[in-house]
Amino acid sequence: MFGISWRSYWIVPVFSGCVWLGMLLGMFLWWVIDTHKAILPPENTRPGETIPYISDVGAHELQPLFIAGGTTTVVTFTTVFVAERWLRHKNRLAGNTSWLQKILSILSIIAALVGMIGMIILTCQNDLYHDRTHDICLGLFIGGYIVSAIFICWEYQRLGIHYRQHRIIRISFWIKLAFIFIEVGLVIAFGVTAYKDHYTAAAVCEWTVSLIYTLYVWSFALDFWPAFSNSQVVKENGEVEMGQTAEMAAQNDNGRSGYAY
Repeated sequence: MFGISWRSYWIVPVFSGCVWLGMLLGMFLWWVIDTHKAILPPENTRPGETIPYISDVGAHELQPLFIAGGTTTVVTFTTVFVAERWLRHKNRLAGNTSWLQKILSILSIIAALVGMIGMIILTCQNDLYHDRTHDICLGLFIGGYIVSAIFICWEYQRLGIHYRQHRIIRISFWIKLAFIFIEVGLVIAFGVTAYKDHYTAAAVCEWTVSLIYTLYVWSFALDFWPAFSNSQVVKENGEVEMGQTAEMAAQNDNGRSGYAY
Protein backbone atom coordinates (compact mmCIF):
# COMPACT_ATOMS: atom_id res chain seq x y z
CA MET A 1 0.00 0.00 0.00
CA PHE A 2 1.31 3.47 -1.06
CA GLY A 3 4.46 1.62 -2.20
CA ILE A 4 5.58 1.14 1.40
CA SER A 5 7.13 -2.11 2.59
CA TRP A 6 5.22 -3.98 5.31
CA ARG A 7 8.08 -3.44 7.72
CA SER A 8 8.27 0.32 7.14
CA TYR A 9 4.81 1.53 8.15
CA TRP A 10 6.00 2.56 11.62
CA ILE A 11 8.16 5.22 9.96
CA VAL A 12 5.08 7.16 8.76
CA PRO A 13 3.83 8.32 12.21
CA VAL A 14 7.42 8.96 13.31
CA PHE A 15 7.97 11.19 10.27
CA SER A 16 4.62 12.92 10.75
CA GLY A 17 5.32 13.67 14.42
CA CYS A 18 8.83 14.93 13.67
CA VAL A 19 7.52 17.34 11.01
CA TRP A 20 4.91 18.68 13.44
CA LEU A 21 7.41 19.07 16.27
CA GLY A 22 9.95 20.68 13.96
CA MET A 23 7.34 23.18 12.80
CA LEU A 24 6.36 24.06 16.38
CA LEU A 25 9.98 24.45 17.50
CA GLY A 26 10.82 26.56 14.46
CA MET A 27 7.90 28.90 15.10
CA PHE A 28 8.53 29.12 18.83
CA LEU A 29 12.27 29.79 18.45
CA TRP A 30 11.56 32.44 15.81
CA TRP A 31 9.28 34.19 18.28
CA VAL A 32 11.81 33.90 21.15
CA ILE A 33 14.65 35.27 19.04
CA ASP A 34 12.56 38.03 17.46
CA THR A 35 10.52 39.13 20.47
CA HIS A 36 11.37 42.71 19.63
CA LYS A 37 9.15 42.37 16.56
CA ALA A 38 5.40 42.83 16.69
CA ILE A 39 3.80 39.44 16.19
CA LEU A 40 0.57 41.23 15.33
CA PRO A 41 -0.07 44.81 14.24
CA PRO A 42 -0.87 47.08 17.23
CA GLU A 43 -4.58 47.15 16.42
CA ASN A 44 -4.69 43.34 16.61
CA THR A 45 -2.55 42.83 19.70
CA ARG A 46 -4.52 41.36 22.59
CA PRO A 47 -4.21 43.24 25.89
CA GLY A 48 -1.92 41.51 28.37
CA GLU A 49 -0.76 38.91 25.85
CA THR A 50 2.89 38.03 26.50
CA ILE A 51 2.97 34.66 24.70
CA PRO A 52 1.45 34.52 21.21
CA TYR A 53 -0.91 31.89 19.89
CA ILE A 54 0.58 29.50 17.35
CA SER A 55 -1.68 31.05 14.73
CA ASP A 56 -0.36 34.52 15.59
CA VAL A 57 3.18 33.45 14.76
CA GLY A 58 1.98 31.61 11.66
CA ALA A 59 0.08 34.61 10.30
CA HIS A 60 3.12 36.55 9.10
CA GLU A 61 6.63 35.67 7.88
CA LEU A 62 6.31 32.04 8.95
CA GLN A 63 2.98 31.34 7.28
CA PRO A 64 4.71 29.28 4.52
CA LEU A 65 6.27 27.11 7.26
CA PHE A 66 2.90 26.87 9.00
CA ILE A 67 1.18 25.77 5.77
CA ALA A 68 3.89 23.32 4.70
CA GLY A 69 4.47 21.80 8.14
CA GLY A 70 0.80 21.60 9.09
CA THR A 71 -0.31 20.16 5.76
CA THR A 72 2.48 17.58 5.61
CA THR A 73 1.72 16.47 9.15
CA VAL A 74 -2.02 15.99 8.80
CA VAL A 75 -1.84 14.38 5.36
CA THR A 76 0.74 11.81 6.42
CA PHE A 77 -0.94 11.25 9.78
CA THR A 78 -4.33 10.65 8.17
CA THR A 79 -2.74 7.96 5.98
CA VAL A 80 -1.77 6.26 9.25
CA PHE A 81 -5.45 5.59 9.99
CA VAL A 82 -5.96 4.21 6.47
CA ALA A 83 -2.84 2.05 6.82
CA GLU A 84 -4.05 0.71 10.17
CA ARG A 85 -7.30 -0.42 8.53
CA TRP A 86 -5.37 -1.97 5.62
CA LEU A 87 -2.88 -3.83 7.79
CA ARG A 88 -5.65 -5.32 9.92
CA HIS A 89 -7.54 -6.32 6.77
CA LYS A 90 -4.40 -8.09 5.51
CA ASN A 91 -3.77 -9.59 8.98
CA ARG A 92 -0.35 -7.96 9.21
CA LEU A 93 -1.71 -6.58 12.46
CA ALA A 94 -4.16 -8.36 14.75
CA GLY A 95 -7.18 -8.70 12.49
CA ASN A 96 -10.61 -7.30 13.26
CA THR A 97 -12.95 -9.99 14.59
CA SER A 98 -16.27 -8.16 14.15
CA TRP A 99 -18.03 -5.66 11.92
CA LEU A 100 -18.19 -3.22 14.83
CA GLN A 101 -14.40 -3.02 14.93
CA LYS A 102 -14.26 -2.37 11.18
CA ILE A 103 -16.94 0.31 11.41
CA LEU A 104 -15.09 2.02 14.27
CA SER A 105 -11.90 1.98 12.20
CA ILE A 106 -13.68 3.54 9.22
CA LEU A 107 -15.29 6.19 11.43
CA SER A 108 -11.85 7.06 12.83
CA ILE A 109 -10.62 7.59 9.26
CA ILE A 110 -13.57 9.86 8.43
CA ALA A 111 -13.04 11.93 11.60
CA ALA A 112 -9.32 12.20 10.83
CA LEU A 113 -10.15 13.45 7.32
CA VAL A 114 -12.33 16.18 8.87
CA GLY A 115 -9.44 17.15 11.15
CA MET A 116 -7.04 17.13 8.20
CA ILE A 117 -9.24 19.43 6.12
CA GLY A 118 -9.69 21.75 9.08
CA MET A 119 -5.94 22.04 9.60
CA ILE A 120 -5.15 22.68 5.94
CA ILE A 121 -7.71 25.48 5.66
CA LEU A 122 -6.69 26.84 9.08
CA THR A 123 -3.08 27.34 8.00
CA CYS A 124 -4.11 29.08 4.78
CA GLN A 125 -6.76 31.32 6.35
CA ASN A 126 -4.76 33.15 9.01
CA ASP A 127 -6.40 34.69 12.06
CA LEU A 128 -5.35 38.18 11.03
CA TYR A 129 -7.65 38.50 8.02
CA HIS A 130 -9.94 35.47 8.29
CA ASP A 131 -10.45 35.10 12.02
CA ARG A 132 -13.94 33.54 11.85
CA THR A 133 -12.99 30.92 9.25
CA HIS A 134 -9.77 30.29 11.15
CA ASP A 135 -11.60 29.65 14.43
CA ILE A 136 -14.11 27.30 12.78
CA CYS A 137 -11.32 25.28 11.16
CA LEU A 138 -9.44 25.16 14.46
CA GLY A 139 -12.51 23.54 15.98
CA LEU A 140 -12.70 21.06 13.10
CA PHE A 141 -9.01 20.20 13.46
CA ILE A 142 -9.08 19.62 17.21
CA GLY A 143 -12.53 18.02 17.27
CA GLY A 144 -11.83 15.80 14.27
CA TYR A 145 -8.74 14.20 15.74
CA ILE A 146 -10.19 13.86 19.24
CA VAL A 147 -13.28 12.11 17.84
CA SER A 148 -10.99 9.97 15.69
CA ALA A 149 -9.03 9.03 18.81
CA ILE A 150 -12.28 8.05 20.57
CA PHE A 151 -13.26 5.71 17.73
CA ILE A 152 -9.86 4.07 17.43
CA CYS A 153 -9.61 3.75 21.21
CA TRP A 154 -12.99 2.01 21.19
CA GLU A 155 -11.76 -0.29 18.41
CA TYR A 156 -8.65 -1.19 20.43
CA GLN A 157 -10.79 -1.91 23.48
CA ARG A 158 -12.78 -4.43 21.44
CA LEU A 159 -9.60 -5.89 19.94
CA GLY A 160 -8.14 -6.30 23.42
CA ILE A 161 -11.01 -8.58 24.41
CA HIS A 162 -10.04 -11.08 21.72
CA TYR A 163 -6.26 -10.59 21.76
CA ARG A 164 -5.46 -10.60 25.44
CA GLN A 165 -2.01 -11.98 24.67
CA HIS A 166 -1.05 -8.87 22.65
CA ARG A 167 0.29 -6.37 25.19
CA ILE A 168 0.84 -3.72 22.52
CA ILE A 169 -2.90 -3.38 21.97
CA ARG A 170 -3.45 -2.89 25.69
CA ILE A 171 -0.63 -0.35 26.00
CA SER A 172 -1.80 1.56 22.93
CA PHE A 173 -5.36 1.63 24.28
CA TRP A 174 -4.26 3.32 27.50
CA ILE A 175 -2.01 5.80 25.66
CA LYS A 176 -4.85 6.90 23.41
CA LEU A 177 -7.34 7.02 26.28
CA ALA A 178 -4.94 9.26 28.22
CA PHE A 179 -4.57 11.48 25.14
CA ILE A 180 -8.35 11.91 24.92
CA PHE A 181 -8.77 12.95 28.56
CA ILE A 182 -5.71 15.22 28.66
CA GLU A 183 -6.47 16.96 25.37
CA VAL A 184 -10.15 17.46 26.16
CA GLY A 185 -9.19 18.97 29.53
CA LEU A 186 -6.64 21.30 27.94
CA VAL A 187 -9.03 22.33 25.15
CA ILE A 188 -11.66 23.23 27.75
CA ALA A 189 -9.04 25.21 29.68
CA PHE A 190 -8.02 26.94 26.45
CA GLY A 191 -11.61 27.92 25.69
CA VAL A 192 -12.31 29.18 29.21
CA THR A 193 -9.12 31.24 29.50
CA ALA A 194 -9.58 32.73 26.03
CA TYR A 195 -13.21 33.59 26.81
CA LYS A 196 -12.13 35.35 30.02
CA ASP A 197 -9.42 37.26 28.10
CA HIS A 198 -6.54 35.48 29.86
CA TYR A 199 -4.71 35.29 26.57
CA THR A 200 -1.30 34.27 27.85
CA ALA A 201 -2.76 31.32 29.76
CA ALA A 202 -4.79 30.38 26.68
CA ALA A 203 -1.65 30.48 24.54
CA VAL A 204 0.17 28.19 26.99
CA CYS A 205 -2.73 25.73 26.77
CA GLU A 206 -2.64 25.85 22.96
CA TRP A 207 1.10 25.17 22.77
CA THR A 208 0.74 22.33 25.29
CA VAL A 209 -2.12 20.77 23.31
CA SER A 210 0.02 20.89 20.17
CA LEU A 211 3.03 19.28 21.86
CA ILE A 212 0.93 16.46 23.31
CA TYR A 213 -0.51 15.92 19.83
CA THR A 214 3.06 15.08 18.75
CA LEU A 215 3.21 12.25 21.30
CA TYR A 216 -0.16 10.96 20.13
CA VAL A 217 1.06 10.82 16.53
CA TRP A 218 4.20 8.95 17.59
CA SER A 219 2.14 6.41 19.55
CA PHE A 220 1.02 4.87 16.25
CA ALA A 221 4.58 3.71 15.60
CA LEU A 222 4.01 1.33 18.51
CA ASP A 223 0.82 0.08 16.85
CA PHE A 224 2.63 -0.64 13.58
CA TRP A 225 5.62 -2.38 15.14
CA PRO A 226 3.94 -5.85 15.05
CA ALA A 227 3.66 -5.45 11.25
CA PHE A 228 7.46 -5.25 11.15
CA SER A 229 7.86 -8.28 13.41
CA ASN A 230 5.17 -10.14 11.49
CA SER A 231 6.97 -9.52 8.21
CA GLN A 232 9.88 -11.53 9.58
CA VAL A 233 7.56 -14.46 10.32
CA VAL A 234 6.13 -14.31 6.81
CA LYS A 235 9.59 -14.19 5.28
CA GLU A 236 10.91 -17.14 7.28
CA ASN A 237 7.87 -19.40 7.46
CA GLY A 238 5.77 -18.36 4.48
CA GLU A 239 2.68 -17.85 6.63
CA VAL A 240 0.99 -15.13 8.62
CA GLU A 241 0.93 -16.04 12.26
CA MET A 242 -1.32 -13.15 13.30
CA GLY A 243 -3.73 -14.00 10.51
CA GLN A 244 -4.15 -17.45 12.02
CA THR A 245 -4.69 -15.85 15.40
CA ALA A 246 -7.38 -13.61 13.92
CA GLU A 247 -9.21 -16.59 12.44
CA MET A 248 -9.07 -18.45 15.75
CA ALA A 249 -10.35 -15.41 17.61
CA ALA A 250 -13.21 -14.98 15.15
CA GLN A 251 -14.18 -18.65 15.48
CA ASN A 252 -14.18 -18.42 19.25
CA ASP A 253 -16.08 -15.13 19.34
CA ASN A 254 -19.33 -15.99 21.08
CA GLY A 255 -20.35 -12.46 21.86
CA ARG A 256 -18.03 -11.98 24.81
CA SER A 257 -18.04 -8.47 26.23
CA GLY A 258 -16.23 -6.48 28.88
CA TYR A 259 -12.87 -4.79 29.22
CA ALA A 260 -9.64 -6.69 28.88
CA TYR A 261 -7.64 -4.10 30.75
